Amino acid sequence: MARDDGDKSKTGRLTAVTLDESSIGRASRDIEHERAVAIYDLIEDNSFRPTGHGGGPYVLNLAIDGSRLVFDIRRADGKPVIAHLLSLAPFRRIVKDYFTVCDSYYAAIRGAAPDRIEALDMARRSLHDEGSRILMERLERKVDLDFDTARRLFTLVTVLHWKG
Repeated sequence: MARDDGDKSKTGRLTAVTLDESSIGRASRDIEHERAVAIYDLIEDNSFRPTGHGGGPYVLNLAIDGSRLVFDIRRADGKPVIAHLLSLAPFRRIVKDYFTVCDSYYAAIRGAAPDRIEALDMARRSLHDEGSRILMERLERKVDLDFDTARRLFTLVTVLHWKG
């Protein structure tokens, strides 16, 4: 079961995250910024351990392969631990809605009224939280992680979906 107990031990964490370059489309400056911040925040503070494995820390490569999201998990020394392939189907609607709201949000911050920006930001955060919960459900019994880690990983999942 995905855990939310704050385990941030040296062995139960990610020390590096990469995104498969062939999975990434051309992105706007806003998307690139979100990607960089998510990776930085994820490395700084995360709780991540393949279920039943105690030999971290870990590195993670995220990719899209056809209709699957690939979590290639390795030890920090590069030794493979496990690769999980998750169907992208459960993410399609939430990612589409998230992009729609984000586009509106980024347009709004360039000149809309503060109440409009706040409403869009709340919608964006709500969708992000929903996507994070879906990710935690999909990784249940595969990877133990906390909600903050799932949120940052969901940001990276959306970046992989972005095709410019």
